[in-house]
Amino acid sequence: MQHAILLAADPVVIDSGNTAWMLASAALVMLMTPGLAFFYGGMVRAKSVLNMLMMNFICLGVVGVLWVIFGFSLSFGTSRGNIIGWTTDYVGLGNPDAVLTQAWGTLKIPVLVFAMFQLMFAIITPALISGAIADRTKFWGWTVFVSVWVTIVYFPVANWVFGTGWILNKLHAEDFAGGTAVHINAGSAGLALCLVLGKRVGWRRDPMKPHNVPFVLLGASLLWFGWYGFNAGSEGGADGIAGLAFTTTTVATCAAVVSWLLVEQLRDGKPTTVGAASGAVAGLVAITPACAFVSPLGGLVIGLIAGALCALAVGLKYKLGFDDSLDVVGVHLVGGLAGTLLIGFVGFDHGYGTARGLFYGGGLSLLGKQAIAAFSVMAYSFIVSYIIGTILKKLGGFRVSEEDEISGIDEAEHAESAYSFSSVLGGGLTGMAAADPEARSSELTGRGV
Repeated sequence: MQHAILLAADPVVIDSGNTAWMLASAALVMLMTPGLAFFYGGMVRAKSVLNMLMMNFICLGVVGVLWVIFGFSLSFGTSRGNIIGWTTDYVGLGNPDAVLTQAWGTLKIPVLVFAMFQLMFAIITPALISGAIADRTKFWGWTVFVSVWVTIVYFPVANWVFGTGWILNKLHAEDFAGGTAVHINAGSAGLALCLVLGKRVGWRRDPMKPHNVPFVLLGASLLWFGWYGFNAGSEGGADGIAGLAFTTTTVATCAAVVSWLLVEQLRDGKPTTVGAASGAVAGLVAITPACAFVSPLGGLVIGLIAGALCALAVGLKYKLGFDDSLDVVGVHLVGGLAGTLLIGFVGFDHGYGTARGLFYGGGLSLLGKQAIAAFSVMAYSFIVSYIIGTILKKLGGFRVSEEDEISGIDEAEHAESAYSFSSVLGGGLTGMAAADPEARSSELTGRGV
């Protein structure tokens, strides 16, 4: 929403069309978090799927509460040195009479509608981090991490990028819908936590394949659907710029699916379903900061580059030795960096773009601004996330025991299992073995089958 400097709410006539679009967009973005849960849930082993779903779902609860109490005020309140915001009237989302009769800035949508739209961004950002530390994280330790992280990392960064902070209002870097605030932010935090928590038991020795590939594709499809609210909704109204963002989001994602699968075909000899789903997410991530600053052709270029780049980047964890369970670093950090920096090449002064990229006759100024914004958020998120994670780990509240990790984190943390089969092959296999191909293979082997 970089087209308007977000000012204090003023009494104006509410635009019902824009309000309807923003309500729908907020609902679409909310759907992305359950979609992400399925996307991640399908990629973990059967004994960890409920924990993965819960790590995402709890973000809805915790972040929603904090946002109402102080999060919205910190993110979008009056600037305090261009570092943080604060408006006392926004605490608790303000006086009901005021917020119902005032509009946000020049958008002519109610303050509450804008607040709810931005809440959904605040929810999904920490949820993205969860995939980096799947299979080994205590539920309540994760919940504490989310509470602290959104308070001292996400809310300030959201202020820098979307609100009254320095990236938008001093640096004038371009990030339309959250390549820095959401994806680079989450990807950097995911990398930090990978290093803090360490590798899963048996990583690189035992097979850790997705247990439910249809879940993965379902989750990716829900994310793609919800992303139209994420990107086109960030315009704040139903107009031509929203249409541009919708279009570039579509073409970039389509291109990224194709380029990711081509990399798989050339590298591995086969295109995979998980690859198609991951390619779609990579394209969505990369186009997020650029969706209103590039042409449809520029969106196509970003998607092609991001799909191939992220497909190659996911293998870095094996070369560098960090266990990023579900490739959060390879997709969100690398994809977010790619999309943010590529604005410096294919961005142009159309819509809300204020400068041209190198390919449109611009100089290095825009690229420099994009780099400063991207790497500043990356460094801040990584350092603070590493500190928070280290403290929680030293307190013994972050990583499950080796025994619980091996036997099943779902049972250990939630006293539940996702799948229950009373008998398989004549009653011969346990419920977990029936649901988990790896466990099934192990149990059959143990029986001499």
